Amino acid sequence: MKNIIFLLSIALLAVSCSDLTDLNNDDKNPSVVPAASLFTSAEKGIAEQVVNTSVNKNIFRLVNQQWTETTYIDESIYQWTTRKISDNHWGAFYAGTTTDDGSLGDLIQAKSFLENQVILSSDPQFAAKTAIKKNQLAMIDILMVYSYQILVDTFGDIPYSEAHKGSGNYLPKYDKAIDIYKDLIVRLDNNIANIDVSQPGFGNADVIYGDKLSLWVKFANSIKLKLGINLKASGLEDAIADAAIISASSSAFTSNDDNAKIAYQTNVPNTNPLYVDLVYGGRHDFVPAKPFVDALVMKNDPRTKVYFAQNLKDANGNPLPYKGGVIGSKNSFGKFTHIGDVIQLPDFRGTYLDYAEVEFLLAEAVERGIAVNGSAAMHYTNAITASMEDWGISKTNIDTYLAQSTVAYATATGTWQQKIGEQAWYALFNRGFEGWTSTRRLNFPTLTPPSNADAAAEGQIPSRMTYPIREQTLNAANYNAAAIAIGGDKLSTKLFWDKN
Repeated sequence: MKNIIFLLSIALLAVSCSDLTDLNNDDKNPSVVPAASLFTSAEKGIAEQVVNTSVNKNIFRLVNQQWTETTYIDESIYQWTTRKISDNHWGAFYAGTTTDDGSLGDLIQAKSFLENQVILSSDPQFAAKTAIKKNQLAMIDILMVYSYQILVDTFGDIPYSEAHKGSGNYLPKYDKAIDIYKDLIVRLDNNIANIDVSQPGFGNADVIYGDKLSLWVKFANSIKLKLGINLKASGLEDAIADAAIISASSSAFTSNDDNAKIAYQTNVPNTNPLYVDLVYGGRHDFVPAKPFVDALVMKNDPRTKVYFAQNLKDANGNPLPYKGGVIGSKNSFGKFTHIGDVIQLPDFRGTYLDYAEVEFLLAEAVERGIAVNGSAAMHYTNAITASMEDWGISKTNIDTYLAQSTVAYATATGTWQQKIGEQAWYALFNRGFEGWTSTRRLNFPTLTPPSNADAAAEGQIPSRMTYPIREQTLNAANYNAAAIAIGGDKLSTKLFWDKN
């Protein structure tokens, strides 16, 4: 013990008096977290929510009948209050899943940190540092727009202009969803204009694009395209919607190389959340859903081999046909087709937005009468091709699939809404939230709620989530005003763009 005390004394004496003030700094709990760290945290946090399949956080693959449950079926029959799923989804962005700040909170702190940085005009690198700062602020805001769109597309009217004021306003009002949409489009236009692709942004702290700013421009345009399509579907503000779609269409994703995806590692805690949910936790809670499995099998879709595992065998070990779980029923895990192995890999990349979705949106834009380049058939074909290539399907199998009369745009069954809606459903298999958004906007595929669905759904596939219980109790006045404004805080209440 005496030796230890002696060594500590020597170490302290070696520190100059001017350096002793550093001992007052708590490196493990810094008062100011660098913007780059906050940005990475937000990228990871957003991906955590949109990628995972925890029944406590993300039930969208279930509501969109792409997956279903085995033992516990509450979420498949729309009983979402027991686990406070609305609170958790809301909190992932506003309040956080692993921190008190949430993804938006991290982004706002990062923005504040940068805005408070002063770059002296006398600095020889003033121009370059100013450009980098603008790039960083634009990247932050693009992710904020992405997050707010998810919240609007989940709930409708939400806190926006008064959100994240802290002690300035703990009880924010709810802004109208359509007004938020219009402002998000303006924000994206400003972000796109402010990005200088010749300068860096966050460097290695950007775990989506590795600081390729040209791809951030495409990402922003692709988000704007989606906002424009939803706004166009509402039948409101057509001029704003048309302008957003036209301007975004020429600068959005043009290949799978542009996809906004986050890379994961092979070791927990930096693995894909699906690996944690499906493998690491040792649970067997999900199987592909019968409506989805049957639809792909009927179309001879080659993605069945990666979406699903060929686990069912006869007595001689020969593969049996794929068998999807029944919605609203308990499905013995061993008696139904399993989720494909690729999706369960620890380093399987998580997707924010991809080229296939962009091409489906462009096909829809053409059918809605917007003057974008190309035909609906071309974009539809591009979308299917992009999805299959992203899942590793060979060109021969893609061409064979597209040549089927039940798939080719000119001969496939139904209206354009059905053709695009059903194929988008197939392509968005592992992107449950966007699959649900597409299904709500186009009303295809036609999904049937289970007979034992919770009464709160009123016999329908839910059109939205109800507001969090926390909001109902702590922000009651603003909650009540919002509930009245949207036509009732119900699962069946349509969002402003859900008009078909």
